[in-house]
Amino acid sequence: MQDSAEGAGPMTRIAIAGFQHETNTFGATRAGFAEFEIADSWPPLLQGEAVISGTEGSNLPLAGFVRAARRRQGVALAPQIWCSAEPSAEVRDDAFERIAGMILDRLRAAGPVDGLYLDLHGAMVTESHEDGEGELMRRIRAAVGPDLPIAVSLDLHANLTRAMVEHASAITIFRTYPHLDMAETGERAFAALMGLIGGGRVFAAWRQLPFLIPLQAQHTGAEPCAGLYAHAAAFGPAPDRWAEIALGFPAADIHDAGPAVLAYAPRAEEAAAAADALAARMIAAEHRFDVSLVPAAEAVARAIALAESASGPVVIADVQDNPGAGAPSDSTGLLRELVAQGAERAVLGMLNDPELAAQAHALGQGARFAADLGGKAGPDPRPYRGRFEVERLSDGSFAFTGAMYAGSVAETGPSALLRVLDGSGSVRVVVGSRRCQALDRAIFTYLGVDPAREAIVAVKSTVHFRADFEPIAAAVINAEAPGLNPCRLETVPYRRLRPGLRRRIGLPEA
Repeated sequence: MQDSAEGAGPMTRIAIAGFQHETNTFGATRAGFAEFEIADSWPPLLQGEAVISGTEGSNLPLAGFVRAARRRQGVALAPQIWCSAEPSAEVRDDAFERIAGMILDRLRAAGPVDGLYLDLHGAMVTESHEDGEGELMRRIRAAVGPDLPIAVSLDLHANLTRAMVEHASAITIFRTYPHLDMAETGERAFAALMGLIGGGRVFAAWRQLPFLIPLQAQHTGAEPCAGLYAHAAAFGPAPDRWAEIALGFPAADIHDAGPAVLAYAPRAEEAAAAADALAARMIAAEHRFDVSLVPAAEAVARAIALAESASGPVVIADVQDNPGAGAPSDSTGLLRELVAQGAERAVLGMLNDPELAAQAHALGQGARFAADLGGKAGPDPRPYRGRFEVERLSDGSFAFTGAMYAGSVAETGPSALLRVLDGSGSVRVVVGSRRCQALDRAIFTYLGVDPAREAIVAVKSTVHFRADFEPIAAAVINAEAPGLNPCRLETVPYRRLRPGLRRRIGLPEA
């Protein structure tokens, strides 16, 4: 294995690896090894030097870590393996064991290193392990020994656990949702790791919060999250001291689900005081989280009324059928309302239906046909039974253009833009063969639709869409339609949460 380095002279040698999965234990399908091998919104499984070349130019944490390392003289990188799979139900044991084994085998073969960086998510659940990252880190720590500095970057939705904190020397966590700072979080991990390699020492303190926060209430562009994250960022920066917030992933039914805070400082009492203060701020802000949702029928009615005089599109978020949170992205509740209420100049994306996409490709552009669309894997197994016209076809490969995924290429498989021929309105649907969250306008533009020119844009996303769609939106409505990303947490049939964890929080609904 060759090291990637710049500069000359004695080198600080750092191994880097990544293993990403956000697990929705209420999801419809589990992630096997094949799901980690393929490219989707992120690259396919990468090994060796391809770990660096295959992520270069992206907003991924590992790419940020590499960029920071290349700016530092005397650092050599030993890339191991990087992989991810689209969020889903549990990671299958054979996939976890195989990938964990690949990481460990490569680390043993890499020779002496001065540090290790891991690009992880923090909400992985496997068939046998509630805390997938904690188990992976336990095995890695056992292999490399207690003294090797290990820096880890995690997603904002991490369900932070004691094992993660104990086995990592330093953890950095995204501070934005939408996740615009993924690469920046990798850069912060590099700074923390270099401080430790250089002889620095920090103590960690973490605190779990006594409530769950639904994903739609975790938007860091709104209060109270904006203020909480500003307070966390003010403590620091790394490598001397820093603080992090993990808002948690509530679709994971595990003991450690939910938000937590983490602080590092040169003295244990300083870290503890910072963690306590940040936790107290979050508890005081509990009632300020806006958890409201608008029933689908009302959401569409509001959008139609607003669109009559709006200068830009009204965006409706189908928050509970978000593939980026492990949902199938094939529910049709919102689509049925758009058609039934005669919505004009409306487009919905991306609905996952590989069978219908294949049928559209077989019939060809301009064809009109009757078919069942969607409703195959979600909690509301009702396809939309209607008539469609094939407006445009694509192989589903396109470059993202928004800030969050810029530099990455989507691979959604055979895709189609279909016009619904039923009803009195004008509704179109983007249909793909591989799940892809509608967090980027490219979801529509690659099939010739400019969302800025539409009256209503319906997106299967919870919050990530805001980065690219809010700048053009006249209004945003969070719709409640059937889906496997539960956002009314008080109705969710949890079985494994720790005792006393509150599920109903936030502003009262109108």
